[in-house]
Amino acid sequence: MNEIANLCEKVGANVDDIRRGIGTDSRIGKRFLFAGIGYGGSCFPKDVQALHKTSKDYDYDFSILQSVMTVNEDQKTKLIPHVLDYFGGDVKGKTIAIWGLAFKPYTDDIREAPALYNIRELIAQGAHIKAYDPEAMENVANLSDIGSKVTFTKDAYSALVDADALMIMTEWPQFRTPEFEKMESRLKNKVIFDGRNVYELEDMQEKGYTYYSIGREKVN
Repeated sequence: MNEIANLCEKVGANVDDIRRGIGTDSRIGKRFLFAGIGYGGSCFPKDVQALHKTSKDYDYDFSILQSVMTVNEDQKTKLIPHVLDYFGGDVKGKTIAIWGLAFKPYTDDIREAPALYNIRELIAQGAHIKAYDPEAMENVANLSDIGSKVTFTKDAYSALVDADALMIMTEWPQFRTPEFEKMESRLKNKVIFDGRNVYELEDMQEKGYTYYSIGREKVN
């Protein structure tokens, strides 16, 4: 679905429309057709890699599996070019708020979490990171490479104070229905980079946000 989402961005289509259409086929269903910034965790990446290794051990070119791994790796930092574009190619000295650190909601598991890839890239480019996650902050704080470089906050809104932009990395329920008035009073710029497509484009347009998501048109 992420490949379709990437094509949607090129041609100006909305991946949500495509998802709903494909999901009407009972042979496919709609449960796992959500575009985003890739998968992580302890199970799926390991299982895919193990199956790919088995194919190599038996001299079988499992090309579609290799493509899945390649696309997923690229997808994790899909929003970084948009962030750089918004800030004129330079995020040095900018403060980026991150909502969500775990690879999915309802867990503290950060293994292969897309948020980590984005945080590392932004730090490497000179940005400051403020982050909030209901469960996973302690695990990120214990990482030797970035744990001491991230400012962790007591709640989601505290992460927005004096932040130049917000990035949404995990689709925790509380991030889907925030108090936008609180957000606006804390963010320096009304700009959101949404890796999980948690908001409707029409709502973002109405609220006056600059909004980047996956497989959908940018809202100015």
